[in-house]
Amino acid sequence: MTLRQAQDPAGEHARVTVRAATTADIRGIQSLLEPLVQRRILLGKDLAVLYGAVQEFVVAENEGQLIGCGALHVMWEDIAEIRTLIVRDDWLHHGVGRAIVEDLEARARDLGVRRLFCLTFEVDFFSRRGFAPIGEQIVDADVYSQLLRSPDEGVAEFLDLAHVKPNTLGNTRMLKHL
Repeated sequence: MTLRQAQDPAGEHARVTVRAATTADIRGIQSLLEPLVQRRILLGKDLAVLYGAVQEFVVAENEGQLIGCGALHVMWEDIAEIRTLIVRDDWLHHGVGRAIVEDLEARARDLGVRRLFCLTFEVDFFSRRGFAPIGEQIVDADVYSQLLRSPDEGVAEFLDLAHVKPNTLGNTRMLKHL
């Protein structure tokens, strides 16, 4: 669990807690996700998928209220993806996203991950955190052929496969070396 000082939407100092998600947080995560799905910013996830990935998620809260979330999905020995990074609209630009990313980076280091991938519209946000846009081939051919076997759509987006292109239009593929 990480405690951070942030400013709340009214400009007051607030305590934000970033912690591992529990199953009790999943419906709240879906509530954060749904408006972004409606605006076609993020892809929707069924509750079954969210519950199945609960161990990948962290949540940010203030005074018991869920104000953000993010997930760390390991794709290979040395690479993981930051996905489903969401901050409630009224908490944007108050340090919540940064706190979530820092927590996910620490978790990645603990797992032995050396590179973090993200697919995002928020290029400036991730650039300020050390991510840089990437080209197409960032893993060797053997790893690429193994990753092709993954049924995970995020891995397909990482590999920039043609069948996910409609989902990724306008997004930037970015990478950070830890």
